[in-house]
Amino acid sequence: MTIDQGGRWREVYRRMRGRQLGLAFAGYAVFYFVRKNIPVGMPLMEKQLGVGKTELGAFLTAGDSVYGVSKLANGFVGDRVSARWLMAAGLALSAAMNGAFGLASSALVLGILWMLNGWFQGMGFPPCARILAHWFAPAERGRMWGIWNGSHMIGAAGILVLAGWLGQNFGWRAVFLVPAGIALAMTLVLAIWLRDTPGSLGLPPVEVYRGDGDPAAVEPAVSAAEYRALLRRRVFGNRVVWLASIANFFVYTVRLSFLNWAPTFLSQEKHVRLDMAALMTAGFELAGLAGALTAGWLTDRVFRARRAPVSTAYMLATAGAIVAFWQLPDGNLVGAVLLLLAIGFCIYGPQFLVGVMVADQAGKHAAAAAIGLTAIFGYASSTVSGLGLGAILEHHGWSGGFALLAASALAAAIPFALCWRARPVTDSARPS
Repeated sequence: MTIDQGGRWREVYRRMRGRQLGLAFAGYAVFYFVRKNIPVGMPLMEKQLGVGKTELGAFLTAGDSVYGVSKLANGFVGDRVSARWLMAAGLALSAAMNGAFGLASSALVLGILWMLNGWFQGMGFPPCARILAHWFAPAERGRMWGIWNGSHMIGAAGILVLAGWLGQNFGWRAVFLVPAGIALAMTLVLAIWLRDTPGSLGLPPVEVYRGDGDPAAVEPAVSAAEYRALLRRRVFGNRVVWLASIANFFVYTVRLSFLNWAPTFLSQEKHVRLDMAALMTAGFELAGLAGALTAGWLTDRVFRARRAPVSTAYMLATAGAIVAFWQLPDGNLVGAVLLLLAIGFCIYGPQFLVGVMVADQAGKHAAAAAIGLTAIFGYASSTVSGLGLGAILEHHGWSGGFALLAASALAAAIPFALCWRARPVTDSARPS
């Protein structure tokens, strides 16, 4: 495709932006179908395989830790290769791991397969970061990333509902086999219709589309030397990126703990049927969608692309909601559901704003690597939300677990507050 000097390229640009956003949204939602099915499978596997919460927590920690490393490693890859093929390959391989998981019986084999699944899952986010950073400008990233971030919640909520029904009626193996088939179908959709940057289609950079440049300009390639310079200056030498990464550790401690353990808590402590417990946890995710969209709008329209003030306020509110959930009297199921929704609303604002914040700092040519760095910290938290929390629950009960999560929410607010004045860097057609 070449640029139409008569102006039709703008219509092509507008249409392609919508398609890229929609495909990135749908594709990443299906990545969750083959990753966040395990919280629903856990209580069934605990009963049928005879493993305790500490062992199940170790299971989660292993998979999420590998995922975090993969997200960083594939962040470097994602900045340099086609988003189309990286995302499709990751989803296909993750589907294969879920299919094998659903057919296996040995605890050792299951553990290895879930660790491999974590690696292939890490191939999903970097292509999305590349697409969003290249097709949308900083002034609109809060809203556009907020819309895309809904894929997390829609995907997680969708698989929680589906897996709850599958587990209740067909057993734990169906929880993994059916999503694997759905993921393979989505792989074909991505391979056929997803595209890479505007430059891959002969279109100019997004700055030109937004009215800040010559329409004859074409998205420039970035040399290896330029890319290394960007990493040194805008990623690894950037105070805001490191502070956001530290905050992400505590954000993900809270997020993963509720997402992974809520079905177990509701089914074992509140005596809710597994499919209903999964449905309630899906509500946690959908409330997060509303929270993320609100946070994106606030950062763009009220705080003029400053992400830290909203993140700080959201984490303080999260801490308060966790304490209220913790202290809620037994038997008040309605109150528990409402507070679970409140926690979901609050935690998902900072969860997605971390990525926007570091993409703002790194610029579009190094955004995937910067987000990969935050992922290392985020999924390192699985040592706490998985193995650590499992051990605390086994020895100190749910009160000990909630105390840990409230403290984690407060801890996340501190590094966010230290980034209070951070604003996006200015991207140009040629990276500086």
